[in-house]
Amino acid sequence: MHELEPYYSWLKYYDSSEDERSPFYGKEYNYELYQDAIYNYYIDPAWDYIGSETLYLKLLYVDYDLGFSVLEFIGEWNDALSNDIMYLKRNVVDHLLISGISKYILIGENVFNFHGSDDCYYEEWFDEIDDGWIAAINFRDFVLDEWKKYDVDCYVNLGGGLNINNWRTMTPHAFFERVNKIVRNRIDLT
Repeated sequence: MHELEPYYSWLKYYDSSEDERSPFYGKEYNYELYQDAIYNYYIDPAWDYIGSETLYLKLLYVDYDLGFSVLEFIGEWNDALSNDIMYLKRNVVDHLLISGISKYILIGENVFNFHGSDDCYYEEWFDEIDDGWIAAINFRDFVLDEWKKYDVDCYVNLGGGLNINNWRTMTPHAFFERVNKIVRNRIDLT
């Protein structure tokens, strides 16, 4: 797992450690020291700790004017044992909500498992974004199946056109526009 790095190419557009409104503002990264681990497997030092022992993330991009953020995840999303959604909501999302972020793109290519519980924090998050949305990009099918089993899909847009394998070839704004169009089309159909 130590070879799985968060996406670096957007650092020229945004760095969460330099953003005063980011929950990771001021964090100093030591790329020579591997100290964080998920189940005794070291992970790249660029991933950010959110309070969970099994789920880390990287805040790849935030645009406060357009009100969107892009978060990339690694690990096991475990709501049953460690309440990972609570850590994500309280330690990251609440900071972004205060700054007006209402559209969340969650990239889950490196989420290897999901263990569900109740959907209270998902519902709370969804209720707080008014006319915004949450979109799950490139999560594995079995993770999406588990999300559906626990009704997370009532609050998070997932599957279908949101499997965007070439997202790394886009600029943050082009990626957002593509996801926004897909989600808006879904909302308009309901």
